[in-house]
Amino acid sequence: MPRLADTPLSVLDLAPIREGGSAADSFRESVALARLTEQLGFTRFWLAEHHSIEGIASAATAVLIGHVAGATERIRVGSGGIMLPNHPPLVIAEQFGTLETLYPGRIDLGLGRAPGSDGATMAAMRRDPYAGVDDFPQRLEELQSFLGDEQPNQRVRAVPGQGTKVPIWLLGSSGFSAQLAARLGLPFAFAAQFAPGYLFEALRLYRDNFRPSEILNRPHAMVGLPVIAAESDAMADYLATTAQQKFLGMIRGQRTCAKPPVEHLEMTPMEERQMQQFLGAAIVGGPETVREGLEVFLDQTGADELMLNTDVFSLADRLKSYQLVGEVWHS
Repeated sequence: MPRLADTPLSVLDLAPIREGGSAADSFRESVALARLTEQLGFTRFWLAEHHSIEGIASAATAVLIGHVAGATERIRVGSGGIMLPNHPPLVIAEQFGTLETLYPGRIDLGLGRAPGSDGATMAAMRRDPYAGVDDFPQRLEELQSFLGDEQPNQRVRAVPGQGTKVPIWLLGSSGFSAQLAARLGLPFAFAAQFAPGYLFEALRLYRDNFRPSEILNRPHAMVGLPVIAAESDAMADYLATTAQQKFLGMIRGQRTCAKPPVEHLEMTPMEERQMQQFLGAAIVGGPETVREGLEVFLDQTGADELMLNTDVFSLADRLKSYQLVGEVWHS
């Protein structure tokens, strides 16, 4: 039975910087995309924390969330995600408490464990690269205390923040966050947009171990995945070479701005296998191909929501892709 029409769709935007473009261009394009997807009825527009990466402009994630929220009216805007080990929980609570105060009922706080950077960048952020992430549950509990109701004898308060109860999501590409989200009764988002290999096991762990909470009485899983829609399968395959070049560059140790699509991409068989590890969940094609791909993906995963990431070179092609998805979704 078709599920797509009844499934909320959302957007993951990395504020990509194009070759020959600028961060300012990227911010303008993020706003244009948010406004379009709001009109199309998408539920959320999330931005992700990355540092010192030439082709991604969303490093100051909370600032950019505020910029996008201020330029839209209804769509929820949030983080996909903020890397909790990079920041004191109090600072995150103050930032997102401020956002929730400015845009009440529209802010999401998705949290991840990864650094979103390399060792040198971690050192520049004064994060100990050898400290690991074992204290993530304790940091999460502290953050929740700053966003929840004030407790008796609480010495430190997040102002703004205390009592705003900004919705928290746990993000992950492995089993750790899936099991922690299950134990705490929190919504869970899996990053199949770059790490699809562990998707089904993570969803199983989340659902099998879920404990009802004041926040949720049943599991709620959102899955991120790459989607590129165009007028034809051939055009979508062509546009997809921008994302393929990005991941190929990562495989080869090169981080660059988004590159224009190409007719043919040279790679070794090993690189093709590695590319599949990143983009194995991608749905690329014309409208009917995308419709069928999304329906199959929903049947396979049982996802409660889908968060789409469309990594193409031009703004026009990105907007067109979401427009076509919207038409398929509502038809």
